[in-house]
Amino acid sequence: MSRSLDDFARRKLDALAARNLTRRVRTTARGPGARATRGEARMIAFCDNDYLGLSQHPDVIAAAAAATQKYGAGAGASRLVTGSGPLYEALEARLARLKGTEAACVFGSGYLANIGIIPAFAGPRDLILGDALMHACMHAGAKLAGAPTYLFRHNDVADCERLLRAHRAGAGTCLILTEGVFSMDGDRAPVAELVDLAHRFDAWLLVDDAHAFGVIGGGRGSGIGVDGRPLGVDLAMGTLSKAVGAYGGYVAASRAVTDYLVNRARSLIFTTGLPPGVLAAAGTALRLIEEDMSLTAAPLARARAFTSALGLPQAESAVVPLVLGDEARALAASAALEERGFLVAAIRPPTVPAGTSRLRFTFSAAHSEDDVASLIAAVRALGLVPETQPA
Repeated sequence: MSRSLDDFARRKLDALAARNLTRRVRTTARGPGARATRGEARMIAFCDNDYLGLSQHPDVIAAAAAATQKYGAGAGASRLVTGSGPLYEALEARLARLKGTEAACVFGSGYLANIGIIPAFAGPRDLILGDALMHACMHAGAKLAGAPTYLFRHNDVADCERLLRAHRAGAGTCLILTEGVFSMDGDRAPVAELVDLAHRFDAWLLVDDAHAFGVIGGGRGSGIGVDGRPLGVDLAMGTLSKAVGAYGGYVAASRAVTDYLVNRARSLIFTTGLPPGVLAAAGTALRLIEEDMSLTAAPLARARAFTSALGLPQAESAVVPLVLGDEARALAASAALEERGFLVAAIRPPTVPAGTSRLRFTFSAAHSEDDVASLIAAVRALGLVPETQPA
């Protein structure tokens, strides 16, 4: 190994450590009931994205095992060669039905979906507008597209319209990017208003529903109106790795759009297909999401019990942030909760803006009411939430 490479890495690590920003992989064994084990410590996990507990559901596990026995452990090639096995078609049809679209296209992950979709529809002569708090993979997709990119203030439709008025006329295509539920703040995007705005300016709206699908809109995501009808999102993107409990990403759209992506999305064309066991697990999980409304309602109910008890703003999703500001304070709070048997990650820059380090609580259908009550008691005992916190 080059000594200069090793020296470079050490200098960078030292700089991160000085700012309390070092990250380490910690071996964690997950199990049913939102339980997790690290070493000898057994805890209740309130920080992963398995919002429905489906990664541990016996039917989902059995489907993965049966498909692996029948079709093998891996796909063997990209989807355009031999890697699009017989389970893809049924999975994409079920996704399209849930999202209310003509078709769907499954990618290797949510990150791969966004870095494939965005450059397929925008280039240097086009325009991209993105919410200021959109996910890193959307920033990456915009950079790969090479289009002029402007950020509008978080969830501010008027500011998005201001940017459209200033820049839309001189551009070719135009993409508006947002998340349905924002992963670090847990708040929802004004999807209906953005759909209307996109239509008025001949723009295409891409909504990343990674943290909304399975939880919001009766489990169908943020692109579904209160009447149960789709709102008309052009590119309804999401993942199969969070509420679905498996792995992969997808976009639900028109048939023409998904056929075009098969021809133009580099992150689909040049990536090996998903393993058959993963596809079977996702398909079974989607069936459970489609059939069990009590399952999909549970995460938000748990989150709202937590925020109500602690006088926090009412939860809009399964994600509840507790902003502590300082990186060291967030790390200390996470460690204190771990000592009490609760696994809650400290989120620090660059994942969130400087000065907004936080605990990010996530709630699952796998949590019992007693689990949530115990967490509330621990947060109170540690003094993490002032008693005067506004509701």
